[in-house]
Amino acid sequence: MSALLELRDITRSFPGPPEVQALKGVNLTVQAGEYISIVGPSGSGKSTMLNILGLLDRPTVGEYELAGTLTGHLDENARAAVRARRLGFVFQSFHLLPRRSVLENVMLPMLYSGAPREEREPRARAALERVGLSHRVTFRPNLLSGGERQRVAIARAIVTRPSVLLADEPTGNLDQTTTGEIMTLFEELNADGLTLVLITHDLGVAERARRTVRIAEGRLTELTPA
Repeated sequence: MSALLELRDITRSFPGPPEVQALKGVNLTVQAGEYISIVGPSGSGKSTMLNILGLLDRPTVGEYELAGTLTGHLDENARAAVRARRLGFVFQSFHLLPRRSVLENVMLPMLYSGAPREEREPRARAALERVGLSHRVTFRPNLLSGGERQRVAIARAIVTRPSVLLADEPTGNLDQTTTGEIMTLFEELNADGLTLVLITHDLGVAERARRTVRIAEGRLTELTPA
């Protein structure tokens, strides 16, 4: 089976002085349908890795292959098109538009993914039903709890039917009970076939994934083998 995501000898350096190597010779393969967590402390290189996986940054050295396509030669327009078609993102801070309704927030990514206009609202409503928020479609984000806002963000991430969902500290702003609910939702989405890469500093959250990798000082160590 071919890999969905593959990092090969990835190094990401930032100029100094002194030069900082945020990632150092990283190799990582993620198969379609996997649920992998990447755990590490602040400053370990987690965000840099997410930015490269999400085509938001480029490695200094090495190759990144996404769904069989080498991404190094792609220009910014091509990278944006691949992001819109292949990748969904969930962040700690939700990043919802406060003056738009829940439904409008979830419909927004389909403007960039090329979904036909007549499909956008039905797909957004279906995504909100999938995360348990069909009764909140007309609300604005400020009227929702933190857990509900994160569910809206997840609906927005999956509405484009991405190949992989990248989650960056998705429970960082949530209490323990709500964290458990969001993690259960991620597990359900993975059971439906969605590939999930979750980045966190919380070992308890990381250990709920089927495979766990630790990052420290820019280097990866496999904790739960593939």
